[in-house]
Amino acid sequence: MWLALFTLNAGAQSICSVSSTGVNFGTYDPKSSANVDVTGTVTVTCQATVSLGILYTVKLSAGSSGAFSQRKMLNGAATLNYQVYTNSARTTVWGDGSSSTTYPTDGYLLQVLTPVTNTYTAYGRLTGSQNVIAGSYIDTLTVLVTY
Repeated sequence: MWLALFTLNAGAQSICSVSSTGVNFGTYDPKSSANVDVTGTVTVTCQATVSLGILYTVKLSAGSSGAFSQRKMLNGAATLNYQVYTNSARTTVWGDGSSSTTYPTDGYLLQVLTPVTNTYTAYGRLTGSQNVIAGSYIDTLTVLVTY
């Protein structure tokens, strides 16, 4: 599963960009009851043309399932359930604030022409014992940084 990348520009006062490393679960064994836990990252870099304070949010889409309650990777019509969390305990779903999801918020004072970078860990979990067919499963999440 890979997270989509976007670059955002809020005008002449500041410029923010976002990049990510995918949450890649590797090879899945449907006979194993163990969860597969991996991480990815979302990195936000902002640079101002003048000194100013900036506040922003980092939201993730629901992906191809259209629902935060259970994200799904697809292999044709076959699905493989997974989730992405904001915390290492994997109890808080990273989303857009709807359906009991949460998202990182951050802020700082930007200095002229000095970029500030923050990295957020995406904690992925693929639950064990899913009866699925062999093949490649994929989903794409969109990262939305609002500032």
